[in-house]
Amino acid sequence: MSPRVSIVIPAYNEATRLVHSLPKIIEYLNDEWPGAEIIVVDDGSADDTAAVAERHLASTGNVTARVIRNDPNRGKGHAVRTGLLAAHAPIALFSDADLSTPISETPKLVTPIEAGECDVAFGSRALDRSLIGVHQPWQREQGGRVFNLIVRAATGLAFWDTQCGFKAFRMSVCRPLIEAAAIDRFAFDVELLYLAQRAGLRLSEIPVRWDNDAESKISLVSDSFKMVSQVLSIRERARRGDYDKAIKTTRLNTEDEELLERQV
Repeated sequence: MSPRVSIVIPAYNEATRLVHSLPKIIEYLNDEWPGAEIIVVDDGSADDTAAVAERHLASTGNVTARVIRNDPNRGKGHAVRTGLLAAHAPIALFSDADLSTPISETPKLVTPIEAGECDVAFGSRALDRSLIGVHQPWQREQGGRVFNLIVRAATGLAFWDTQCGFKAFRMSVCRPLIEAAAIDRFAFDVELLYLAQRAGLRLSEIPVRWDNDAESKISLVSDSFKMVSQVLSIRERARRGDYDKAIKTTRLNTEDEELLERQV
């Protein structure tokens, strides 16, 4: 039987974190989502990420699990897309390996998709800041706000937080968009949301619990420039028509599904 939900964990040099996070994910899914699927995507790690993941996923109870190895390192965006496209469930959710958003927040994203209320649901730290337990340093929070303004201006996405590492997708309509996405690193989230919006899918930004990880690998200065450059590249790809075929396919798939639902 196909799982109800697939949980994708992109991992680059995350051996230390996975030791703590994978048991939590396995326990939660067995209790709340038996039959779910876990996919860890090792993005060309230089440490024991894959070995640690395989050891912890060797016995997962009523949850299926596997490790996919990407080599060489391609970036978080590529790892996320690899995992999403390998998912067997109708809904796939990716979560950061550090579980900054607790895995127990899964129903907030998956349930609205199952209920037919939206096609893409994504966690937000901005809609209800009382849910943030451990805040980022002030400079990083302000940098995030500036980046959000740039995203809004460049893409027309009217959301408050596009970067939270907790997003879920209805795969029957999102798959062509995920296949067409091209950004492998920082701004891959923006690209996926932009494509979903262009295709006319229903997007829902949902407040989730979140705690900053002091060991974050993002550099406020150097990575911010890369993120802005990647966001601007989305506009250039759109201008060239790189996304047109995937957007058209998604719209047709959505129309077909709506027609079938009306007939039922």
